[in-house]
Amino acid sequence: MKRLPPNIWLMTAASFLTDVSSDMVNNLVPLFLANVLGAGTATIGLVEGIAESTGSFIKLLSGWWSDRVVSRKPPTVIGYGVSALSKPLLALAGSWSGVLAVRFADRLGKGIRTAPRDALLADSAPAETRGLAFGVHRAGDSLGAVVGLALALVIVRLAQGDALTLSAATFRRIALASAVPGLLAVLTLMVGLREVRRAAPAANRPLLGSFRAMPAAYRRYLLIVGLFTLGNSADAFIILRAQERGLSVVGILAMLLAFNLVYSLVAGPAGALSDKVGRPRLILAGWAVYALIYLGLALAGAGWQIVALFIVYGLYHGLVEGNARAYVADLAGAEARGAAYGLYHAVVGLLTLPASLIAGLLWQGVGGWAGFGPSAPFWFGAGLAGLAAGLLAAETRRGRAEAG
Repeated sequence: MKRLPPNIWLMTAASFLTDVSSDMVNNLVPLFLANVLGAGTATIGLVEGIAESTGSFIKLLSGWWSDRVVSRKPPTVIGYGVSALSKPLLALAGSWSGVLAVRFADRLGKGIRTAPRDALLADSAPAETRGLAFGVHRAGDSLGAVVGLALALVIVRLAQGDALTLSAATFRRIALASAVPGLLAVLTLMVGLREVRRAAPAANRPLLGSFRAMPAAYRRYLLIVGLFTLGNSADAFIILRAQERGLSVVGILAMLLAFNLVYSLVAGPAGALSDKVGRPRLILAGWAVYALIYLGLALAGAGWQIVALFIVYGLYHGLVEGNARAYVADLAGAEARGAAYGLYHAVVGLLTLPASLIAGLLWQGVGGWAGFGPSAPFWFGAGLAGLAAGLLAAETRRGRAEAG
């Protein structure tokens, strides 16, 4: 493996520890809402959608602001800190609104840190190893999820065996335990992370001016990503689909662990490959895998089929997540890199809310309308993924023609 700067490894370590904390508890939130608090899928879609969308405007501001000042480290550390302190409060939640409040705070922290952190990753890595740097970072993130899920699985197994539903006591025990790795991540960054000093901040443009000044290719890419995201509802619906097909809580945690293991194994090599063959090819391959998986989830008739599909789902994440972020830096350039990441994450986050609401309504319905059943959100997601892949392929051909 090519040598990567220390900052890449420090941020990878912090993401590893943060995902140990997050995946101990966050993947169990939909089960806690459904099994303990009695929430329906429409409510779960609302909670997950707001949680994922809540930091979107903050991502815009934090990314734009990090372009205007020399240091990107403070918002990165503060964001990790807010998330680390909020997750244990899930142990106190007694209603879906209480869960929403804690998830709101957790995602607020993510909103503060994500754009400046990704910009600092891009600043720290030479262009020829940018895909590798983002791939290694995503691999560390997903490896943390493996460890977090393994810890949660052990706690659930010891506390309630192979029960089909999650108990309140088990969930609250896990929420409290999640505080330790989260706080270790914050200490890691406070002590070890070093700012990459730039000669001067970016041009002193207002927020909207920074976005208007970005290349047209970046803006078109963002629209295509937005279309894909509209069909990419929260993974909570896959978890609920697995339980609906008969998986126990332990079985669901084991499925999530295997998914993240595949993700961590694929992300680094996929990032390195994208440095050689180009990011769009890997993103297109990942979106094609996603469409096929969602078709399978729509048609699945047994729990083992959900498990198999979700493990392959790790291949999609490994191919796309790091490379989609590295491609932002390729298209946007260095001057407004923070603002570019802010806008990218804001679009993805904002559209997660309607995506999750649509999924919940398609599944359950609302009022007197019964909805289309558990398979409907996955038909919808597969269709939009196929459409987005076609548009990205056309945009890639256009770029090659203009370059030639």
